[in-house]
Amino acid sequence: MPDEIDPSTITWQELRKYTPEKLALARLVLEQIRNGRKVTEAVQRYPMPEGGYLGKHVLVAAYKDLVERGEWEPDEGLLRQIRMKPVRTLSGVTTVTVLTKPYPCPGKCIFCPTDVRMPKSYLPDEPGARRGLEHNFDPYHQTKARLTALEAVGHPVDKIELLILGGTWSAYRRDYQEWFIQRCFDAMNGFDSSSLEDAQSANETAAHRNVGLVVETRPDHLDAEEIAWLRRLGVTKVQVGVQSCDDEILVLNQRGHTMKSTRNGVALLRAAGFKIVLHWMPNLLGATLDSDRTDFTRLWDGLCPDEIKIYPNQLLANAELYEYWLRGEFQPYKMEELIELIADIKPTIPRYCRVNRIIRDIPSPNVVEGNKRTSLRQDVQEELRRRGLHCECIRCREVRSKQININTLSCDDLVYTADGAQEHFLSYVTPDDRLAGFLRLSLPQPDAPPTELKDLQAAAVIREVHVYGQSLPVGMEENGAAQHAGLGTSLLLQAEEIARAHGYTRLAVISAVGTRRYYLKRGFEMGELYLVKTL
Repeated sequence: MPDEIDPSTITWQELRKYTPEKLALARLVLEQIRNGRKVTEAVQRYPMPEGGYLGKHVLVAAYKDLVERGEWEPDEGLLRQIRMKPVRTLSGVTTVTVLTKPYPCPGKCIFCPTDVRMPKSYLPDEPGARRGLEHNFDPYHQTKARLTALEAVGHPVDKIELLILGGTWSAYRRDYQEWFIQRCFDAMNGFDSSSLEDAQSANETAAHRNVGLVVETRPDHLDAEEIAWLRRLGVTKVQVGVQSCDDEILVLNQRGHTMKSTRNGVALLRAAGFKIVLHWMPNLLGATLDSDRTDFTRLWDGLCPDEIKIYPNQLLANAELYEYWLRGEFQPYKMEELIELIADIKPTIPRYCRVNRIIRDIPSPNVVEGNKRTSLRQDVQEELRRRGLHCECIRCREVRSKQININTLSCDDLVYTADGAQEHFLSYVTPDDRLAGFLRLSLPQPDAPPTELKDLQAAAVIREVHVYGQSLPVGMEENGAAQHAGLGTSLLLQAEEIARAHGYTRLAVISAVGTRRYYLKRGFEMGELYLVKTL
């Protein structure tokens, strides 16, 4: 076998079978780490005979081999040290990204790249998109390969957030949508199912449970019928391409929807309990640095997303915008201007919102002019440190791997108004303002759009319960870890009290398939599409 092994194509059992010498060497390295030596130092202490050093995936394979043989007891602390890219699961769940097949997009946006091999707006050399292309966009094989890769490098894979990318999900045929998600569940369950419902039912107790299902769509594709369909599929979070809150900018860029349709669609998602992720794009055609600063403030006037992705417009040769640039009608912001802009707006993001991204993973050779750095988040953070400022968004305050003392946590109730709802962001916070867990409770108001869903009649809605820290396997506890410390149950009880105090007779929760039993154990009952509790 080659010295460098691609962990996305091999299981740790295969590593044990084909590389016994490396696993023996890895054991020596692991013993050094267990005795307090730093990982890099321990690896460099035992170079391979043929040259080079052991990769972390080999250390993980050796660790799992030793545990399976019964020679070593499981050691989550050791596994955490040797895990590749531990930040992937520090938010409490493991994300698996899959891509849908190329399909006609209803949008005509001038900034979107066009590649016949890919869904609209995606490039074949983007990391997540490349995996989709390599697996011929097959949902089963994409999901299976990603689970294998994550497990091979030490990540827990029992709590999976399934992120489905590929342009406008709502534009695909519904039979394709249903088949696609069913096959993703089949990969998580480990066997083929006869229907989506059977696959969902099996996943409630599967080894890889789905704790979140995310799709992306356009605001003008959201209505009551679409909302009900998304819930039947098991969707819990929806990414919406807003791009701009300025109707003139939307027209110039041929976005094809208005700010009114954005507000209507987002309000409907909120009324139905979905978690809401909005995409916002500075540097669109017609925008300026000052107009973008103003436009960003509009996101918090009624829309109030739970999460945002900031995607600065990037000039690509296979987008229609390229012709505008050739004619001198468009100019990308310089990297320094973009850093200044985002450093200006980031500290204004409310504490209830999480910034998932600040730049897309578009490889720099595709970018014609303007910013080509994919490390923009780090550049912005450095600029904020230089200014003596900091961001208070969820991602910047997550407790991550830090140990906590639950007796020192304080509980905050941040109340804010969104279109059609009063929102309560209940959170447990450490003395140094780190976020250990939170719950989103939505109290529908008289102007909320009707969802026509029976489960939600006269009900307050829990849209999300999330406890942070390194993702731990179901049932496992670790001293000082936020997960499995009872914070989720405590937040649920507080949500009940608030809903009851505001006159609601029922409490509904939008649950992923793999978290249903968590709520059933806490007094909720299965409704048609939600779990419901009578107060």
